[in-house]
Amino acid sequence: MEAVAVIVALIFAVLVTLGVIAAVKTVRAVKRGVDRTVTQARRTVEDTRLKARQYAQPGAAGEVAQLRLSLRTSMRATQEALRLAAAEDASLSEAQALFERLSAHGHELDDDLKRLENEPDRARIAACLPELRERTERVKGSADSLRWAAQDRARRFAEDDLETLSGQIQMEAGALRHWMTEEPGEAAGSSASGPSSASGSSSGKQAPAAGEPGAAGRAAERERPERSAIAGRKTWQQPGYSWQKSHRPESTT
Repeated sequence: MEAVAVIVALIFAVLVTLGVIAAVKTVRAVKRGVDRTVTQARRTVEDTRLKARQYAQPGAAGEVAQLRLSLRTSMRATQEALRLAAAEDASLSEAQALFERLSAHGHELDDDLKRLENEPDRARIAACLPELRERTERVKGSADSLRWAAQDRARRFAEDDLETLSGQIQMEAGALRHWMTEEPGEAAGSSASGPSSASGSSSGKQAPAAGEPGAAGRAAERERPERSAIAGRKTWQQPGYSWQKSHRPESTT
């Protein structure tokens, strides 16, 4: 009885531990989902505010909002492009590491632009704006260069794969139409037998040679059902596709 009690206690402890682990994982997953939702909502609100400020405040203040918006849009697009491309191309790990370093400069620049955006002195904004504009163009240009390179690389791989696939399909199509490829010996034989067959047909009826079927044999061949020109497949046993029509049995009436 003591052994049974120990076993039951161990099983209960294992089940409780598994339940706690599952609960912790669920809570963490929910927390990550909530954090992503909150971050995306804040990002949307901030972008909407910058767009409104860009058009509502002309001059230096509106240009600061425009610089922040263009910087955020470029960095976000590059991050998403690298993330999607790196899932299929492991050689983009170095590009991702470079983008992480660039992101640090981008966050610092965005903070400087945000501080300048809240600056009440217009003269101060006008004095700092040229240097911040030049920094924004440099960071944005680097981010765009990484994104375009990753997109060009993915497009090149897709074109190479499509070209290889097209060549394989052409080879397979030619192999499937093997009956259309006439052998040289067969072509010579058909050209040589052409005149003799024509002369034989013009000379009238002749007695069947040895090995040729007589009238009864020819009638039996005519009554024999036709076979497919390609005997390698039985079409009624192949699985159907959505674009194929179902074979209807021939009427026997």
